[in-house]
Amino acid sequence: MRRSPERNALSLSKVFRTTAFKLSVAYLVIFAIGSAFVLGGVAWNVNGLLNEQITQTIQAEITGLAEQYEVGGIRQLVEAIDRRTRLPGSSLYLVTNYAGEPITGNVGTLPAGVIERTGLLVETPYGKPNETKMTHLAVARIFQLPGGFRLLVGRDLEERENLRTVMTHALVISLLWLVAIGLVGGLFVARRVLRRVDAMNATARTIMATGDMTRRLPIAGTGDELDRLAANLNALIARIGTLMAGMKEVSDNIAHDLRTPLTRLRNGAEEALRHEGDSEDYRAALNKVIAESDGLIGIFNALLMIARAEAGSGREGMTAFDAGEVARDVAELYEPVAEDQEIAFAVEAADGLHVRGSRELLSQALANLVDNALKYGLPESHSGPGEQERGSIAVTARREGRDVTISVADHGPGIAEIDRARVFDRFVRLEGARSRPGSGLGLSLAAAIARLHGGTLEIGDNAPGLRITLRLPAVDNGILALPGLAQGKGEEGRP
Repeated sequence: MRRSPERNALSLSKVFRTTAFKLSVAYLVIFAIGSAFVLGGVAWNVNGLLNEQITQTIQAEITGLAEQYEVGGIRQLVEAIDRRTRLPGSSLYLVTNYAGEPITGNVGTLPAGVIERTGLLVETPYGKPNETKMTHLAVARIFQLPGGFRLLVGRDLEERENLRTVMTHALVISLLWLVAIGLVGGLFVARRVLRRVDAMNATARTIMATGDMTRRLPIAGTGDELDRLAANLNALIARIGTLMAGMKEVSDNIAHDLRTPLTRLRNGAEEALRHEGDSEDYRAALNKVIAESDGLIGIFNALLMIARAEAGSGREGMTAFDAGEVARDVAELYEPVAEDQEIAFAVEAADGLHVRGSRELLSQALANLVDNALKYGLPESHSGPGEQERGSIAVTARREGRDVTISVADHGPGIAEIDRARVFDRFVRLEGARSRPGSGLGLSLAAAIARLHGGTLEIGDNAPGLRITLRLPAVDNGILALPGLAQGKGEEGRP
Protein backbone atom coordinates (compact mmCIF):
# COMPACT_ATOMS: atom_id res chain seq x y z
CA MET A 1 0.00 0.00 0.00
CA ARG A 2 1.47 3.33 -1.03
CA ARG A 3 1.64 6.10 1.50
CA SER A 4 0.37 9.54 0.55
CA PRO A 5 2.82 12.44 0.28
CA GLU A 6 1.00 14.22 3.13
CA ARG A 7 1.48 11.22 5.42
CA ASN A 8 5.16 10.94 4.47
CA ALA A 9 5.64 14.63 5.17
CA LEU A 10 3.92 14.26 8.54
CA SER A 11 6.11 11.27 9.41
CA LEU A 12 9.28 13.20 8.49
CA SER A 13 8.04 16.14 10.51
CA LYS A 14 7.69 13.87 13.55
CA VAL A 15 11.21 12.55 12.97
CA PHE A 16 12.65 16.06 12.72
CA ARG A 17 10.98 17.02 16.02
CA THR A 18 12.41 14.07 17.95
CA THR A 19 15.09 14.65 20.58
CA ALA A 20 17.22 11.92 18.99
CA PHE A 21 17.33 13.78 15.65
CA LYS A 22 18.06 17.11 17.34
CA LEU A 23 20.88 15.54 19.34
CA SER A 24 22.24 13.93 16.17
CA VAL A 25 22.24 17.31 14.41
CA ALA A 26 23.90 18.95 17.41
CA TYR A 27 26.63 16.27 17.49
CA LEU A 28 26.98 16.63 13.71
CA VAL A 29 27.53 20.38 13.96
CA ILE A 30 30.06 19.96 16.77
CA PHE A 31 31.88 17.20 14.89
CA ALA A 32 31.86 19.22 11.65
CA ILE A 33 33.38 22.23 13.42
CA GLY A 34 36.00 20.02 15.01
CA SER A 35 36.79 18.35 11.70
CA ALA A 36 37.09 21.73 10.00
CA PHE A 37 39.57 22.86 12.64
CA VAL A 38 41.57 19.65 12.27
CA LEU A 39 41.69 19.75 8.47
CA GLY A 40 42.37 23.49 8.53
CA GLY A 41 45.26 22.91 10.95
CA VAL A 42 46.64 20.19 8.70
CA ALA A 43 46.44 22.51 5.66
CA TRP A 44 48.09 25.31 7.63
CA ASN A 45 50.96 23.06 8.73
CA VAL A 46 51.44 21.67 5.21
CA ASN A 47 51.52 25.21 3.81
CA GLY A 48 54.06 26.26 6.42
CA LEU A 49 56.20 23.20 5.67
CA LEU A 50 56.16 23.99 1.93
CA ASN A 51 57.14 27.62 2.56
CA GLU A 52 60.01 26.47 4.76
CA GLN A 53 61.21 24.02 2.12
CA ILE A 54 61.01 26.73 -0.56
CA THR A 55 63.00 29.13 1.62
CA GLN A 56 65.66 26.51 2.29
CA THR A 57 65.86 25.68 -1.43
CA ILE A 58 66.29 29.33 -2.37
CA GLN A 59 68.97 29.82 0.26
CA ALA A 60 70.86 26.76 -0.98
CA GLU A 61 70.64 28.03 -4.59
CA ILE A 62 71.96 31.44 -3.55
CA THR A 63 74.84 29.86 -1.63
CA GLY A 64 75.85 27.72 -4.61
CA LEU A 65 75.67 30.60 -7.09
CA ALA A 66 77.62 32.85 -4.75
CA GLU A 67 80.41 30.28 -4.77
CA GLN A 68 80.33 30.25 -8.59
CA TYR A 69 80.62 34.06 -8.60
CA GLU A 70 83.54 34.03 -6.22
CA VAL A 71 85.38 31.49 -8.37
CA GLY A 72 84.77 32.84 -11.89
CA GLY A 73 83.07 36.19 -11.51
CA ILE A 74 79.99 37.34 -13.36
CA ARG A 75 80.81 35.27 -16.46
CA GLN A 76 80.87 31.94 -14.61
CA LEU A 77 77.71 32.96 -12.71
CA VAL A 78 75.86 33.65 -15.96
CA GLU A 79 77.00 30.32 -17.44
CA ALA A 80 75.86 28.44 -14.32
CA ILE A 81 72.44 30.11 -14.46
CA ASP A 82 72.09 29.31 -18.17
CA ARG A 83 72.76 25.65 -17.47
CA ARG A 84 70.27 25.55 -14.57
CA THR A 85 67.44 27.24 -16.42
CA ARG A 86 67.53 24.50 -19.05
CA LEU A 87 66.88 21.80 -16.45
CA PRO A 88 63.28 20.61 -15.94
CA GLY A 89 61.62 21.94 -12.78
CA SER A 90 64.31 24.55 -12.34
CA SER A 91 64.09 27.46 -9.96
CA LEU A 92 63.65 31.08 -11.09
CA TYR A 93 66.79 33.08 -11.84
CA LEU A 94 67.49 36.61 -12.95
CA VAL A 95 70.77 38.56 -13.18
CA THR A 96 70.66 42.31 -13.85
CA ASN A 97 73.35 44.96 -14.28
CA TYR A 98 73.72 48.13 -12.28
CA ALA A 99 70.97 49.78 -14.40
CA GLY A 100 68.52 46.95 -13.67
CA GLU A 101 68.67 45.57 -17.19
CA PRO A 102 68.37 41.73 -17.37
CA ILE A 103 71.51 39.85 -18.39
CA THR A 104 70.26 36.26 -18.11
CA GLY A 105 67.63 34.19 -16.42
CA ASN A 106 64.16 32.68 -16.92
CA VAL A 107 62.19 35.62 -15.45
CA GLY A 108 60.84 38.02 -18.05
CA THR A 109 59.02 40.79 -16.18
CA LEU A 110 58.75 41.91 -12.57
CA PRO A 111 56.85 44.70 -10.86
CA ALA A 112 58.79 47.94 -10.58
CA GLY A 113 61.09 48.18 -7.58
CA VAL A 114 61.11 44.48 -6.72
CA ILE A 115 64.65 43.89 -7.96
CA GLU A 116 65.89 46.63 -5.65
CA ARG A 117 64.62 44.91 -2.46
CA THR A 118 67.87 43.15 -1.75
CA GLY A 119 68.22 40.79 1.22
CA LEU A 120 64.49 40.27 1.59
CA LEU A 121 62.35 37.26 0.84
CA VAL A 122 59.51 38.67 -1.25
CA GLU A 123 56.36 37.16 -2.74
CA THR A 124 55.72 38.75 -6.10
CA PRO A 125 53.93 38.19 -9.41
CA TYR A 126 56.14 37.71 -12.44
CA GLY A 127 56.04 36.95 -16.15
CA LYS A 128 58.10 34.41 -18.02
CA PRO A 129 60.27 35.41 -21.01
CA ASN A 130 58.19 36.41 -24.06
CA GLU A 131 55.13 37.03 -21.78
CA THR A 132 53.77 40.53 -21.45
CA LYS A 133 51.53 39.83 -18.46
CA MET A 134 52.60 38.81 -15.01
CA THR A 135 50.32 35.82 -14.53
CA HIS A 136 52.53 33.75 -12.23
CA LEU A 137 53.35 34.02 -8.54
CA ALA A 138 56.76 33.40 -7.01
CA VAL A 139 58.69 33.82 -3.80
CA ALA A 140 62.24 35.11 -4.31
CA ARG A 141 65.28 36.65 -2.66
CA ILE A 142 67.46 39.32 -4.25
CA PHE A 143 71.20 39.29 -3.64
CA GLN A 144 73.50 42.32 -4.24
CA LEU A 145 76.72 41.51 -6.14
CA PRO A 146 79.84 43.65 -6.49
CA GLY A 147 79.78 46.04 -9.45
CA GLY A 148 76.07 46.80 -9.07
CA PHE A 149 74.93 43.42 -10.30
CA ARG A 150 71.85 41.84 -8.67
CA LEU A 151 70.95 38.18 -8.49
CA LEU A 152 67.33 37.00 -8.02
CA VAL A 153 66.70 33.40 -7.06
CA GLY A 154 63.11 32.19 -6.48
CA ARG A 155 60.59 29.39 -6.76
CA ASP A 156 57.29 29.34 -8.59
CA LEU A 157 54.32 28.96 -6.17
CA GLU A 158 52.04 27.14 -8.59
CA GLU A 159 52.58 23.81 -6.79
CA ARG A 160 51.78 25.41 -3.45
CA GLU A 161 48.62 27.01 -4.82
CA ASN A 162 47.58 23.75 -6.43
CA LEU A 163 48.06 21.94 -3.14
CA ARG A 164 46.09 24.62 -1.32
CA THR A 165 43.27 24.23 -3.84
CA VAL A 166 43.33 20.45 -3.42
CA MET A 167 43.26 20.80 0.39
CA THR A 168 40.36 23.26 0.27
CA HIS A 169 38.45 21.04 -2.12
CA ALA A 170 39.08 18.01 0.10
CA LEU A 171 37.92 19.97 3.15
CA VAL A 172 34.68 21.04 1.50
CA ILE A 173 33.96 17.57 0.09
CA SER A 174 34.72 15.95 3.44
CA LEU A 175 32.40 18.30 5.27
CA LEU A 176 29.64 17.71 2.72
CA TRP A 177 29.99 13.96 3.07
CA LEU A 178 30.10 14.32 6.85
CA VAL A 179 26.88 16.35 6.84
CA ALA A 180 25.17 13.91 4.48
CA ILE A 181 26.20 10.83 6.46
CA GLY A 182 25.33 12.57 9.73
CA LEU A 183 21.86 13.53 8.51
CA VAL A 184 21.19 10.02 7.22
CA GLY A 185 22.45 8.53 10.48
CA GLY A 186 20.36 10.99 12.49
CA LEU A 187 17.25 10.09 10.51
CA PHE A 188 17.94 6.38 11.01
CA VAL A 189 18.48 6.75 14.76
CA ALA A 190 15.49 9.08 15.14
CA ARG A 191 13.19 6.73 13.19
CA ARG A 192 14.32 3.77 15.28
CA VAL A 193 13.79 5.63 18.55
CA LEU A 194 10.50 7.04 17.29
CA ARG A 195 9.23 3.55 16.47
CA ARG A 196 9.93 2.39 20.01
CA VAL A 197 8.39 5.51 21.54
CA ASP A 198 5.34 5.19 19.27
CA ALA A 199 4.93 1.56 20.36
CA MET A 200 5.06 2.66 24.00
CA ASN A 201 2.57 5.46 23.32
CA ALA A 202 0.22 3.08 21.50
CA THR A 203 0.27 0.66 24.44
CA ALA A 204 -0.30 3.52 26.89
CA ARG A 205 -3.27 4.79 24.83
CA THR A 206 -4.71 1.27 24.73
CA ILE A 207 -4.41 0.98 28.51
CA MET A 208 -6.10 4.36 28.97
CA ALA A 209 -8.86 3.52 26.50
CA THR A 210 -9.64 -0.01 27.70
CA GLY A 211 -8.54 0.12 31.32
CA ASP A 212 -6.69 -3.18 30.80
CA MET A 213 -3.95 -2.96 33.45
CA THR A 214 -2.52 -6.35 32.42
CA ARG A 215 -0.94 -4.86 29.28
CA ARG A 216 2.72 -3.80 29.44
CA LEU A 217 4.93 -1.46 27.44
CA PRO A 218 7.22 -3.30 25.00
CA ILE A 219 10.85 -3.81 26.05
CA ALA A 220 13.46 -4.30 23.31
CA GLY A 221 15.90 -6.09 25.61
CA THR A 222 18.83 -3.77 24.87
CA GLY A 223 19.00 -2.46 28.42
CA ASP A 224 19.18 1.16 27.25
CA GLU A 225 17.42 4.14 28.80
CA LEU A 226 14.19 3.45 26.91
CA ASP A 227 14.14 -0.12 28.23
CA ARG A 228 14.73 1.15 31.76
CA LEU A 229 11.97 3.72 31.34
CA ALA A 230 9.58 1.06 29.99
CA ALA A 231 10.46 -1.29 32.86
CA ASN A 232 9.77 1.42 35.45
CA LEU A 233 6.51 2.37 33.74
CA ASN A 234 5.51 -1.30 33.65
CA ALA A 235 6.19 -1.51 37.39
CA LEU A 236 4.08 1.63 37.82
CA ILE A 237 1.24 0.11 35.77
CA ALA A 238 1.48 -3.10 37.81
CA ARG A 239 1.31 -1.08 41.03
CA ILE A 240 -1.70 0.89 39.77
CA GLY A 241 -3.35 -2.37 38.73
CA THR A 242 -2.75 -3.80 42.19
CA LEU A 243 -4.20 -0.70 43.84
CA MET A 244 -7.23 -0.75 41.53
CA ALA A 245 -7.76 -4.44 42.23
CA GLY A 246 -7.48 -3.66 45.93
CA MET A 247 -10.04 -0.88 45.62
CA LYS A 248 -12.41 -3.20 43.78
CA GLU A 249 -11.86 -5.88 46.39
CA VAL A 250 -12.48 -3.37 49.18
CA SER A 251 -15.67 -2.20 47.50
CA ASP A 252 -16.85 -5.80 47.10
CA ASN A 253 -15.89 -6.63 50.67
CA ILE A 254 -17.64 -3.57 52.03
CA ALA A 255 -20.79 -4.42 50.08
CA HIS A 256 -20.65 -8.02 51.33
CA ASP A 257 -19.27 -7.86 54.86
CA LEU A 258 -20.98 -4.66 56.01
CA ARG A 259 -24.38 -5.82 54.85
CA THR A 260 -24.77 -8.12 57.88
CA PRO A 261 -24.10 -5.51 60.61
CA LEU A 262 -26.22 -2.94 58.77
CA THR A 263 -29.02 -5.48 58.53
CA ARG A 264 -28.72 -6.23 62.24
CA LEU A 265 -28.78 -2.50 62.95
CA ARG A 266 -31.96 -2.03 60.92
CA ASN A 267 -33.64 -5.13 62.30
CA GLY A 268 -32.92 -4.05 65.85
CA ALA A 269 -34.43 -0.64 65.25
CA GLU A 270 -37.49 -2.18 63.54
CA GLU A 271 -38.01 -4.64 66.38
CA ALA A 272 -37.88 -1.83 68.96
CA LEU A 273 -40.52 0.09 67.00
CA ARG A 274 -42.71 -2.94 66.41
CA HIS A 275 -42.97 -4.04 70.04
CA GLU A 276 -44.26 -1.65 72.59
CA GLY A 277 -42.18 -1.64 75.73
CA ASP A 278 -41.10 0.45 78.62
CA SER A 279 -38.18 2.87 78.71
CA GLU A 280 -35.76 0.11 79.72
CA ASP A 281 -36.57 -1.87 76.58
CA TYR A 282 -36.07 1.18 74.40
CA ARG A 283 -32.84 1.99 76.22
CA ALA A 284 -31.58 -1.56 75.62
CA ALA A 285 -32.50 -1.32 71.92
CA LEU A 286 -30.73 2.02 71.59
CA ASN A 287 -27.65 0.60 73.29
CA LYS A 288 -27.59 -2.24 70.76
CA VAL A 289 -27.91 0.29 67.92
CA ILE A 290 -25.05 2.34 69.39
CA ALA A 291 -22.89 -0.76 69.75
CA GLU A 292 -23.52 -1.79 66.16
CA SER A 293 -22.84 1.79 65.01
CA ASP A 294 -19.57 1.87 66.96
CA GLY A 295 -18.55 -1.36 65.27
CA LEU A 296 -19.30 0.09 61.85
CA ILE A 297 -17.44 3.31 62.67
CA GLY A 298 -14.47 1.23 63.80
CA ILE A 299 -14.48 -0.65 60.50
CA PHE A 300 -14.60 2.54 58.46
CA ASN A 301 -11.85 4.11 60.59
CA ALA A 302 -9.67 1.04 60.01
CA LEU A 303 -10.32 1.20 56.26
CA LEU A 304 -9.48 4.90 56.23
CA MET A 305 -6.25 4.28 58.17
CA ILE A 306 -5.26 1.48 55.76
CA ALA A 307 -5.93 3.75 52.76
CA ARG A 308 -3.86 6.56 54.27
CA ALA A 309 -0.99 4.20 55.13
CA GLU A 310 -0.93 2.71 51.62
CA ALA A 311 -1.00 6.22 50.11
CA GLY A 312 2.02 7.23 52.23
CA SER A 313 0.11 9.83 54.26
CA GLY A 314 1.92 10.92 57.41
CA ARG A 315 5.45 10.32 56.17
CA GLU A 316 6.38 13.97 56.49
CA GLY A 317 5.86 13.85 60.29
CA MET A 318 8.04 10.80 60.94
CA THR A 319 10.66 11.01 63.69
CA ALA A 320 13.14 8.66 65.33
CA PHE A 321 11.93 6.83 68.47
CA ASP A 322 12.62 3.70 70.49
CA ALA A 323 10.54 0.74 69.27
CA GLY A 324 11.34 -1.10 72.51
CA GLU A 325 9.46 1.53 74.50
CA VAL A 326 6.46 1.14 72.18
CA ALA A 327 6.50 -2.63 72.74
CA ARG A 328 6.62 -2.18 76.53
CA ASP A 329 3.81 0.43 76.47
CA VAL A 330 1.51 -1.79 74.40
CA ALA A 331 2.29 -4.80 76.59
CA GLU A 332 1.52 -2.78 79.71
CA LEU A 333 -1.84 -1.77 78.18
CA TYR A 334 -2.87 -5.37 77.46
CA GLU A 335 -1.48 -7.09 80.56
CA PRO A 336 -4.69 -6.53 82.58
CA VAL A 337 -6.76 -8.00 79.73
CA ALA A 338 -4.50 -11.07 79.64
CA GLU A 339 -4.77 -11.49 83.41
CA ASP A 340 -8.57 -11.37 83.23
CA GLN A 341 -8.46 -14.18 80.64
CA GLU A 342 -5.87 -16.08 82.70
CA ILE A 343 -3.31 -15.84 79.89
CA ALA A 344 0.39 -15.66 80.70
CA PHE A 345 1.76 -12.47 79.21
CA ALA A 346 5.52 -11.85 78.84
CA VAL A 347 7.43 -8.98 77.25
CA GLU A 348 11.13 -8.79 76.43
CA ALA A 349 12.21 -5.53 74.81
CA ALA A 350 15.82 -4.37 74.46
CA ASP A 351 16.82 -0.73 74.84
CA GLY A 352 18.01 1.50 72.01
CA LEU A 353 15.88 -0.05 69.24
CA HIS A 354 15.62 3.17 67.27
CA VAL A 355 13.45 3.33 64.16
CA ARG A 356 12.12 6.24 62.12
CA GLY A 357 8.39 6.58 61.65
CA SER A 358 5.12 7.33 63.39
CA ARG A 359 4.98 6.20 67.03
CA GLU A 360 1.17 6.23 67.02
CA LEU A 361 0.84 4.11 63.88
CA LEU A 362 3.42 1.60 65.10
CA SER A 363 1.57 1.36 68.45
CA GLN A 364 -1.68 0.74 66.54
CA ALA A 365 -0.09 -2.04 64.46
CA LEU A 366 1.41 -3.74 67.51
CA ALA A 367 -1.87 -3.38 69.42
CA ASN A 368 -3.70 -5.14 66.56
CA LEU A 369 -1.22 -8.05 66.71
CA VAL A 370 -1.55 -8.41 70.48
CA ASP A 371 -5.35 -8.14 70.28
CA ASN A 372 -5.44 -10.91 67.64
CA ALA A 373 -3.24 -13.08 69.86
CA LEU A 374 -5.60 -12.56 72.80
CA LYS A 375 -8.64 -13.46 70.64
CA TYR A 376 -7.32 -16.36 68.62
CA GLY A 377 -4.12 -17.49 70.39
CA LEU A 378 -5.60 -19.75 73.05
CA PRO A 379 -4.48 -23.39 72.78
CA GLU A 380 -7.00 -26.03 71.79
CA SER A 381 -8.25 -28.20 74.66
CA HIS A 382 -6.77 -31.70 74.95
CA SER A 383 -7.50 -32.41 78.59
CA GLY A 384 -11.16 -33.27 78.56
CA PRO A 385 -14.62 -31.79 78.33
CA GLY A 386 -14.85 -28.33 79.76
CA GLU A 387 -11.13 -28.06 80.39
CA GLN A 388 -8.76 -25.70 78.56
CA GLU A 389 -5.03 -25.31 78.73
CA ARG A 390 -3.67 -22.02 79.99
CA GLY A 391 -2.60 -19.77 77.08
CA SER A 392 0.52 -17.64 76.83
CA ILE A 393 1.59 -14.67 74.74
CA ALA A 394 5.14 -13.34 74.35
CA VAL A 395 6.09 -9.94 72.93
CA THR A 396 9.75 -9.67 71.91
CA ALA A 397 11.58 -6.61 70.53
CA ARG A 398 15.24 -6.87 69.50
CA ARG A 399 17.87 -5.90 66.93
CA GLU A 400 18.64 -8.28 64.06
CA GLY A 401 21.38 -6.97 61.75
CA ARG A 402 20.11 -3.82 60.09
CA ASP A 403 16.55 -4.41 61.29
CA VAL A 404 14.50 -3.99 64.42
CA THR A 405 12.01 -6.85 64.90
CA ILE A 406 8.94 -6.91 67.14
CA SER A 407 7.37 -10.36 67.45
CA VAL A 408 4.08 -11.45 68.99
CA ALA A 409 3.96 -15.21 69.65
CA ASP A 410 1.16 -17.39 71.02
CA HIS A 411 0.45 -21.10 71.52
CA GLY A 412 -2.87 -21.21 69.73
CA PRO A 413 -3.94 -23.23 66.68
CA GLY A 414 -1.93 -20.96 64.33
CA ILE A 415 -2.65 -20.37 60.65
CA ALA A 416 -2.29 -22.99 57.95
CA GLU A 417 0.53 -22.24 55.54
CA ILE A 418 -1.88 -22.13 52.61
CA ASP A 419 -3.82 -19.31 54.29
CA ARG A 420 -0.89 -17.15 55.39
CA ALA A 421 -0.69 -15.10 52.19
CA ARG A 422 -4.36 -14.11 52.16
CA VAL A 423 -4.81 -13.19 55.83
CA PHE A 424 -3.32 -9.78 55.00
CA ASP A 425 -6.24 -9.05 52.66
CA ARG A 426 -9.08 -6.91 53.94
CA PHE A 427 -12.10 -8.57 55.60
CA VAL A 428 -10.49 -12.02 55.44
CA ARG A 429 -11.61 -14.17 58.39
CA LEU A 430 -10.65 -17.81 58.61
CA GLU A 431 -13.04 -20.54 59.68
CA GLY A 432 -11.97 -20.63 63.29
CA ALA A 433 -12.37 -16.87 63.69
CA ARG A 434 -15.89 -16.38 62.33
CA SER A 435 -17.50 -17.13 65.67
CA ARG A 436 -15.44 -14.45 67.44
CA PRO A 437 -15.81 -10.66 67.22
CA GLY A 438 -13.72 -8.84 64.63
CA SER A 439 -13.76 -7.29 61.17
CA GLY A 440 -10.82 -8.99 59.45
CA LEU A 441 -8.90 -5.69 59.11
CA GLY A 442 -6.32 -5.97 61.90
CA LEU A 443 -3.58 -7.72 59.94
CA SER A 444 -4.31 -5.63 56.83
CA LEU A 445 -3.76 -2.45 58.83
CA ALA A 446 -0.59 -3.79 60.46
CA ALA A 447 0.83 -4.82 57.06
CA ALA A 448 0.01 -1.39 55.57
CA ILE A 449 1.74 0.37 58.48
CA ALA A 450 4.79 -1.88 58.06
CA ARG A 451 5.01 -0.99 54.34
CA LEU A 452 4.64 2.71 55.18
CA HIS A 453 7.73 2.41 57.41
CA GLY A 454 9.73 0.55 54.75
CA GLY A 455 9.31 -2.76 56.59
CA THR A 456 7.45 -6.06 56.35
CA LEU A 457 5.02 -8.16 58.35
CA GLU A 458 5.97 -11.84 58.45
CA ILE A 459 4.02 -14.88 59.64
CA GLY A 460 5.84 -17.91 61.02
CA ASP A 461 5.41 -21.01 63.18
CA ASN A 462 5.83 -20.82 66.95
CA ALA A 463 5.64 -24.64 67.23
CA PRO A 464 2.98 -24.77 68.46
CA GLY A 465 1.13 -21.57 67.74
CA LEU A 466 1.72 -18.52 65.61
CA ARG A 467 4.52 -15.95 65.52
CA ILE A 468 3.94 -12.64 63.70
CA THR A 469 7.02 -10.44 63.25
CA LEU A 470 7.04 -6.77 62.40
CA ARG A 471 10.41 -6.04 60.77
CA LEU A 472 11.51 -2.39 60.40
CA PRO A 473 14.77 -0.72 59.22
CA ALA A 474 16.85 0.41 62.18
CA VAL A 475 18.26 3.88 62.74
CA ASP A 476 21.88 4.40 63.82
CA ASN A 477 22.82 7.91 64.99
CA GLY A 478 19.84 9.40 63.20
CA ILE A 479 20.63 7.63 59.90
CA LEU A 480 18.69 4.67 58.58
CA ALA A 481 20.86 1.57 58.61
CA LEU A 482 19.01 0.16 55.61
CA PRO A 483 20.74 1.04 52.28
CA GLY A 484 18.59 2.97 49.85
CA LEU A 485 16.37 4.67 52.46
CA ALA A 486 17.17 8.34 52.86
CA GLN A 487 17.19 9.85 56.32
CA GLY A 488 13.81 11.06 57.39
CA LYS A 489 12.05 10.02 54.20
CA GLY A 490 10.66 6.66 55.30
CA GLU A 491 10.62 5.41 51.72
CA GLU A 492 9.08 2.08 50.91
CA GLY A 493 11.04 -0.91 49.66
CA ARG A 494 13.70 -3.23 50.94
CA PRO A 495 16.96 -4.48 49.42
